[in-house]
Amino acid sequence: MTAQRSITFLSDYGVLDDFVGVCHGVMARIAPQARVIDVSHGVPRHDVRTAAIVLRRSLPSFAPGVHLAVVDPEVGTERRAIALRTAEEDRLLVGPDNGLLSLAAQRFGGIVEAVDVSRSVHRLEPVSATFHGRDIFAPVAAALAAGADLAGAGDPLDGDEVVRLHMPLARVETDGLVAHAIAFDGFGNVTLDVEHEELTGAGLRLGTQVTVNGQRAHYATTFTDVAAGDLLLYEDAYRTLALAVNRGSAREALGLELDAELTITPG
Repeated sequence: MTAQRSITFLSDYGVLDDFVGVCHGVMARIAPQARVIDVSHGVPRHDVRTAAIVLRRSLPSFAPGVHLAVVDPEVGTERRAIALRTAEEDRLLVGPDNGLLSLAAQRFGGIVEAVDVSRSVHRLEPVSATFHGRDIFAPVAAALAAGADLAGAGDPLDGDEVVRLHMPLARVETDGLVAHAIAFDGFGNVTLDVEHEELTGAGLRLGTQVTVNGQRAHYATTFTDVAAGDLLLYEDAYRTLALAVNRGSAREALGLELDAELTITPG
């Protein structure tokens, strides 16, 4: 028997209702040998952008396989349901065409093949107008994990037509780095739109003092490198630049909203 690919599953379904369990059940019937790994079902409801960021940063921790993501505020409308293949590592992403998959696809070299699975031969009938996770996305993901061909899973789609999220872009200026607050976690830590490779030209040095929007901070390795209540700049577990307050909230300390611009300078 050919080994079945693993399936990762990300959604905003939460865990109080039966939605996640039902999707697991559908996938288990179609691809009983495929391991399904839950990434998170606690994404804020309808928050496509946060889900796209979580998907992008988490997938390198998982083996290449089928990656199912469902955050779908426009379910039941004319938005497409899609599946796509990435240029690197042959990953298959399945979900609504609302930008959710675009950041992860970008991380793995872009899209080399895409199909519209709205009328897929693998979907369950009748298709509910409100639960495409069960009736379209889960069965398509499971079929792909079981070895079904991507081209046969739907209608051909030009990868350039896939909806992309438009995110703010960090930039290096003569006196430092201009970044943006692109996500917040439950502790008030702030994810910035700067990854490790982009730090080189910014003039920031680990272990030194920096200024963030006029406030003093320390570019540190971990929270306890600074005193309780102090602001720090650090690389998080995904090697992305972030801000935190030791035993506090950087979001509150800096008064930040989503996409807020921050100027970070040495000294």
